[in-house]
Amino acid sequence: MLPLSSLRFAAWAAVALLPALAACGGTDAPFVYHNRNPGPSPLVTWPKPTGEQPVDATIRVLAGQVYDGGMKRFYGVDDMATSGQEESQDAMFRLSDGAVLQNVIIGDPAADGVHCYGSCTLRNVWWERVGEDAATFRGQTGQDVMLIDTGGASGAVDKVFQNNGVGTMVIKNFYVEHFGKLYRSCGNCSRQAARTVVIENVTALLDHDAETLVGLNENYGDRAIFLGKSVFYTAAKPTWPVCQRYFGNSRGLEPKKTTKGPDQNCVYTDATVEIR
Repeated sequence: MLPLSSLRFAAWAAVALLPALAACGGTDAPFVYHNRNPGPSPLVTWPKPTGEQPVDATIRVLAGQVYDGGMKRFYGVDDMATSGQEESQDAMFRLSDGAVLQNVIIGDPAADGVHCYGSCTLRNVWWERVGEDAATFRGQTGQDVMLIDTGGASGAVDKVFQNNGVGTMVIKNFYVEHFGKLYRSCGNCSRQAARTVVIENVTALLDHDAETLVGLNENYGDRAIFLGKSVFYTAAKPTWPVCQRYFGNSRGLEPKKTTKGPDQNCVYTDATVEIR
């Protein structure tokens, strides 16, 4: 991924690109891919795979292990060849506490991406088209941390990253495009608790399907903290919310939206977040 410091170009370049990208899905239709690879963007250079590996069953990375994919493209086949929004799909990678997944390109179909049980690290992982979710955090204690450092994701119909457990998710040096939400704290899981997300140096290209960057449950005390400098390019929704708060529940019901914008639980300023 290009460092944020190298992305100093006129805002019109990204804005001019948005109509052409959105046109692939029509004015009201969701974004539809016609090719396996994301389209070119002036904001990022997508990595080229060094090879391909079909995945027919979840790859397990055990506690303390490092799985280095060597920048190969992994894609689902047989039972793993799913890419819809159905719940309870299998993950392509399952990380145990202390595991590291690095240098991986996840292609299409992507099933349910990556599941993290406990603390884990995803380093230089790229999703060419997100399946149900790119990655799901299932932290077991409030001290667990899921670190996502460097990479990118494209084509998430809804969420890119989901926190279904407890603990803190850190998303840094990341690029995202064509998505509904970058992060969502589960709004109706049977186990609810205060969750935290830290956003640092994220670059996002927003089209008409984007809902928010971060979804929080205000009644459970969720927090979002923005560090560094994140830049979001949009022409479709100038009033697009950085944080959308919900009233969550533990009964499986659809959570209701409440307020949006910065507050003590969604901490950002003009110095840490810029919308162009």
